[in-house]
Amino acid sequence: MVAPPVELVYFSGCPHVNDARVAVQSALERARLPVRWQEWDQALPETPAHLQGYASPTVLVGGRDVTGTALLNAGQACRTDGIPSSEVITAALAAWRTT
Repeated sequence: MVAPPVELVYFSGCPHVNDARVAVQSALERARLPVRWQEWDQALPETPAHLQGYASPTVLVGGRDVTGTALLNAGQACRTDGIPSSEVITAALAAWRTT
């Protein structure tokens, strides 16, 4: 089985990044997928430009925000809706498998 691309987008100093990492790991384990993902620090020049408008932390599965939140395009900002839960991430992984 091919695992979906999972990405964590954040900015340096975001106080919620570690909790987001735990949620991603838990979701991948629950889905019985390899526990690996790509991380993108918005402050680094190698981070693709199209990831710059996401609030921190954002989890993408197959290039889509697992919460369905629209792209901010407003520079670096914290999520106002909290970190995506492992349940929300697991649901996004399951939905990706059926597409």
